[in-house]
Amino acid sequence: MRSTRLALLAAGMGLTLALSACGANEDTGGGSGGGGQDSADQSSGGIPVGVILPETATSARWEGFDKPMLEAALKAEGLDPDIQNAQGDVQKFSTLADGMINDGVKVLIIAAINSEIGGTVAQKANAQGIPTIDYDRLNLGGSSEYYVSFDNVKVGELQGQGLADALKNKPGGQVIEIEGAPTDNNATLFHDGQEKILKPLYDSGKLKLVQSQPIDNWDNQKGGTVFEQILTSNGGKVDGVVAANDGLAGAVITVLKKNGLNGKVPVTGQDATADGLKAILAGDQYMTVFKPIKQEAEATAKLAAALAKGDKGAADKIATDKSDDPEGKREVKSVLSEPFLITKNEVKRVIDEGYVKADEVCTGDLAAVCTQLGIS
Repeated sequence: MRSTRLALLAAGMGLTLALSACGANEDTGGGSGGGGQDSADQSSGGIPVGVILPETATSARWEGFDKPMLEAALKAEGLDPDIQNAQGDVQKFSTLADGMINDGVKVLIIAAINSEIGGTVAQKANAQGIPTIDYDRLNLGGSSEYYVSFDNVKVGELQGQGLADALKNKPGGQVIEIEGAPTDNNATLFHDGQEKILKPLYDSGKLKLVQSQPIDNWDNQKGGTVFEQILTSNGGKVDGVVAANDGLAGAVITVLKKNGLNGKVPVTGQDATADGLKAILAGDQYMTVFKPIKQEAEATAKLAAALAKGDKGAADKIATDKSDDPEGKREVKSVLSEPFLITKNEVKRVIDEGYVKADEVCTGDLAAVCTQLGIS
């Protein structure tokens, strides 16, 4: 899927980020239409760029991590960002894009709800001479020349390896997979990575796949319901669960608790959210995947700055990876950063690097666990 791995781009930038909203699942974007009014009121005098984030319902990362980190990184590059969140509404996503295009942004950064709306928005912007960057999710069949994300096949490999490690002493262990939205290319890549590790184990009989089910819109409530249905149809038996992110993992754990199975059945996750880390410390979730979003944001900002100045040569020197777009039959210039597997003993890393605060995680009975792990 990719040719080379990008060395970490942003070493030495030294951005200080006040992440008071870290882990909060609230919309602080404050925009219901186009980008204009908020950006006009808070203009930094830099080159205007637009950012559209997808939602807040299924993951805390977009407002807690991406928004403040993108804002700081873009401003550090001399850009004036207008960052809005579509709240999972495709029509709102389109309306926000129209407003930003009409306001004359020089670059549009798109974290799309799905490839269809992402591709449509990119096409509109490109028709007006505005370059677009697919952020975190590649829009299949789209027209953005650049894409910034993580090695998402590697994310899936880490999830698969985490579950394989947890079940290494459970031959024939029964596994249920609760995957992400089928319209999200990342979810496909996560599953591809999981398959690299788990399919040989299924084929050999070392593990048994009960069922693999994608969940529309990454809907946590639906994910829990689907998991419970699969569990019930399998006679209440499960030995391990692949959950594609921490939100789905939390929904799975709720069902496991109802059945007295939490802490006995390893569950994977992704995003290293506060809730996910708490579940790991409590023993209810086995692992998550930590994606240092600051690197993603800083790489995006450097790329946007080059494109805003019309310097495609500089942009190409930043985006040295390649990602396949099978629908568009093309390769997209990319920046793909490295994800990391986090189990109980690595939770401290996420907190030490400032992505989640200790007081968000080390609550109640978990305070003693944090002390044992040196988390403060």
